[in-house]
Amino acid sequence: MCGRYVNVASDSDLVAEFDVDDVVDDDPGPSWNVAPTDPVRVIVQQAPRGAAPPESVRALRTARWGLVPSWSRDRKGGARMINARIESVTEKRAFKAAAARRRCLVPALGYYEWQKTGKGKIPHFLHDPDGRLLAMAGLYEFWRDPTLPDQDPNRWLLSCTIITQQAGDLVGEIHDRNPVVIPPVLRDAWLDCSGDDPAAAARLLDRIPEARLLPDVVSKAVGNVKNNGPELIEPVEAARILDP
Repeated sequence: MCGRYVNVASDSDLVAEFDVDDVVDDDPGPSWNVAPTDPVRVIVQQAPRGAAPPESVRALRTARWGLVPSWSRDRKGGARMINARIESVTEKRAFKAAAARRRCLVPALGYYEWQKTGKGKIPHFLHDPDGRLLAMAGLYEFWRDPTLPDQDPNRWLLSCTIITQQAGDLVGEIHDRNPVVIPPVLRDAWLDCSGDDPAAAARLLDRIPEARLLPDVVSKAVGNVKNNGPELIEPVEAARILDP
């Protein structure tokens, strides 16, 4: 699974990297330790209200990490839906509609994963070897809070989830799941939901190659969500993690 990640790119960098047309919502700011239910930046492609689908606009928005389906009674279950499995994302009720109509990209410098060993867990930071931004495959939803009046600006919650897949090769030795990373050549297709078809999402996911990421052993400090700084991704010796 993907339970922690890093996004420290500025809005201007994200606009340039993902050809964004419109910047919406407040910028949550950089984070070296993004955790479930945190506000995060996502890239979506939406048609302006009242416009035809061909007039879609690519927007940079802020969503709560942990998807809350539109039919949910409350927002509590979102913390359990930070990830959606690629094997069932187009079939499960919680994700099927979003897979067809509300796909997004979740930008990240990299993500954290913990490798289980006989002496304890070793945290790793997995990232592009050249430091390029990752575009993790995501879904988003709008949820209407029934406890808030129509005039309340917080009555709508925008939330998201990150799609994961079975890990292979070296990444699989660290953890059995990893985020699906959309290569630049398929980003436009992933964001284009004009077909309103979950099968189209499944076909796209089948085309995505496995990302080649570099895993660095990092400090155990990343395990505490209160820690947040560039030192969290600095490589350390594995022996320092396991020794008391």
